[in-house]
Amino acid sequence: MKRKQLFFILFLICCAVVQAKEYHVSVKGNDANEGTEKAPFRTIGKAAEYAFPGDVITVHAGTYREWINPPRGGESDGKRIVYRAAPGEKVEIKGSERITGWTKEKDGVWKVTIPNTFFGDYNPYTDLIYGDWFDGMGREHHTGEVFLNNKSLYEKESLDKVLRPVPHENGKDKEGAAYTWYCENDGVNTIIWANFHKYDPNKELVEISTRNTCFYPSKPGIDYLTIQGFYISQAATQWGAPTAEQIGMIATHWNKGWIIENNVISNSKCSGITLGKERQTGHNVWLNDTSIDGSLHYIEVTFNTIRNGWNKENIGSHIVRNNEISHCEQTGICGSMGAAFSLIENNHIHDIWVKRQFTGAEIGGIKFHAAVDTRIVHNRIHNAGRALWLDWMTQGTRVSGNLFYDNDMEDLFLEVNHGPFLVDNNIFASRRSILEQSQGGAYVHNLIAGDIYRYVEHGRYTPYFLPHSTEVAGLSIIPGGDDRYINNLFATVLPVTEGENKRKYGLADYNKTVYPMMVDGNVYYNGALPFEGEKNKVVLPDFNPNVKIEETADGVYLSLSVKGLSDLQTSRVNTERLGKAKLPGQVYEQPDGSPIEIAADYLGNARGDQPKPGPLESVKDGEIRIKVW
Repeated sequence: MKRKQLFFILFLICCAVVQAKEYHVSVKGNDANEGTEKAPFRTIGKAAEYAFPGDVITVHAGTYREWINPPRGGESDGKRIVYRAAPGEKVEIKGSERITGWTKEKDGVWKVTIPNTFFGDYNPYTDLIYGDWFDGMGREHHTGEVFLNNKSLYEKESLDKVLRPVPHENGKDKEGAAYTWYCENDGVNTIIWANFHKYDPNKELVEISTRNTCFYPSKPGIDYLTIQGFYISQAATQWGAPTAEQIGMIATHWNKGWIIENNVISNSKCSGITLGKERQTGHNVWLNDTSIDGSLHYIEVTFNTIRNGWNKENIGSHIVRNNEISHCEQTGICGSMGAAFSLIENNHIHDIWVKRQFTGAEIGGIKFHAAVDTRIVHNRIHNAGRALWLDWMTQGTRVSGNLFYDNDMEDLFLEVNHGPFLVDNNIFASRRSILEQSQGGAYVHNLIAGDIYRYVEHGRYTPYFLPHSTEVAGLSIIPGGDDRYINNLFATVLPVTEGENKRKYGLADYNKTVYPMMVDGNVYYNGALPFEGEKNKVVLPDFNPNVKIEETADGVYLSLSVKGLSDLQTSRVNTERLGKAKLPGQVYEQPDGSPIEIAADYLGNARGDQPKPGPLESVKDGEIRIKVW
């Protein structure tokens, strides 16, 4: 018998080598079928059992309520395993189950009793959100969630707040916050109360999260997968601390070479996509030992990951592109070290951290630790609290051509990095554009409409690497400086008044940095203050550029007024001009080591020999309205 089984396995492998196959999945299928188009499987998980490198799994229209746990990956970028929605068909993968049988308690409030056996070995209504740097704001939060017609309700800590709902004062959705739920567990049953107001939950689509992920291999080593064209939602995801195993609704689990593209991802309790670490190198280690600071624990975790094979050959190099990600309460995309060497491109990320019932130090549209040689290009991030947070070991990273607006904390936070990192051709249109607690950055051809808040860090020693590597070269505090600000347009949103905060608009707050600065070719409007000693600049303190972002049915438009550009002599920015970041001793170059030339603007138009300041080469004195997304 064993020989026959071995022969059969070898036969399957040989077949996979000889000819790639396409497997089909349909809600009308059966897992006893052969997986052909005429005899499809019923579940995506069954197709995953059969797929080998080079194979394609095509999933047809319908809703699939399952955790896809792929047992194997591809062999190379050219020999992947592809999971795709059938072209032109809507395919939903949900971490939830539909619930009926609600009984009415009083006007608007309904109750359902669910046996604990319904949940199997994981019950999100007994599982609490926890993790390093998580703040529950004085109460407990479950990983589970209740949904009415695909919109999540607000969990409350008492039944009284379901019977008499009061909107959460910090939330962004005041009307939606009146739809509330509460749960209890008696050891046998899970009881959920929910206030649906005018809706009858037995006639509407009511779902509850039951799985902690939708697409996640339970073990590392599953490389070169493509996930394409799905609607993915409603998983009971756990807090993704950088010192923990990070599991989002799509999660790579410390692997290499995934492509996640053209998906619509929404309604995760914590994170939508995670590109992060695994459990072996540490899992919420600070909570397990609070006797030393969390930053020291993270340094230990970093060295653990290096010993566990964190390098370009094994980890990262993912592509995340053309996805829409929304309504996640921690991050749209996060990753601790596993996002290194990756491309994050053309994603629309919005409505992140809307409920604001919990908080913590890991919240944002995108939150990466150690984005080594990662490119974050042409993404649109808005209404996300904090849009992009690059924390620790941002080296060789490029943030280029992104659109940020309506973020009420800041558009970009750079925390305890030593560079080199390049921030070019971006539109920063929120009230605070940049929060910098780093050094060694180059900010080139950006529109900076908000303030810049910078501070140093003498209490934390953080790593920097050998060029294009994860091999640690040293550790240092952040004395501050060693930044380059070249050819930017400081077009402040509001007139700047006298007082301490006036220095935050423009570059005056950089006048006394420890490390020298490189500043040239910038334009300062509406009270923004120039850098002391900057010779080549334009300063028009009384000119209001009237910067506005307008969302319309056919796209997003930027409106502004400009003046005085003909008085400025600029020159092109390239690797040679930017020099080297001080501590790493590394130049500003491409991940492959080739030089960088800022030869195109935000829209891809060619730059001239005397390029215009800001992200748009076509600007001229006067009023401008231009489509930017």
